Amino acid sequence: MQQRDWTDGHVERWKPVLPDLDPDVEGAVTRMKKLSVHLRRVREQSLVDFDLDRQEFDTLHKLAGRGGKAAPSELAADLDLAPASVTGRLDALERRGFVRRKPSTTDRRRVDVELTDEGRATWLGAMDILGHEEYRLLGVLDKDERALFNDMLRRVMVVAEHKGGADWD
Repeated sequence: MQQRDWTDGHVERWKPVLPDLDPDVEGAVTRMKKLSVHLRRVREQSLVDFDLDRQEFDTLHKLAGRGGKAAPSELAADLDLAPASVTGRLDALERRGFVRRKPSTTDRRRVDVELTDEGRATWLGAMDILGHEEYRLLGVLDKDERALFNDMLRRVMVVAEHKGGADWD
């Protein structure tokens, strides 16, 4: 017999109240919500563990995503923030030794921001905690099941992105 989770009881409680409720849709959506909340909590705890606030992590993350080097204007665009807001973030990260500003090698008028070794290590440490939890959860599926699950979620997301018009990041 398959193990039951909290959502099984949730669906059973709502089925008599909403007779047209599709238990598979309700179960899948509820599980996705609960997994999202769980992973958000793990991420937030990893930030506490590495003494990062959300803004610091987001800025380090966007910088790492650009290969560890970017112009402040590029980070502002990536973070969807005003340049002055990014300047304040960079000032704080620079004081902590996580980033450094250097004159651009391609444009003397520009400054580039680079991750320091300490900044990269801190960002990776926070990322590793979440990554380990993601692998722990999805490790119950074999490689082919993970590929199928990923493909099924992609098909759902294509519809969500097309119909919802949401700005996905």
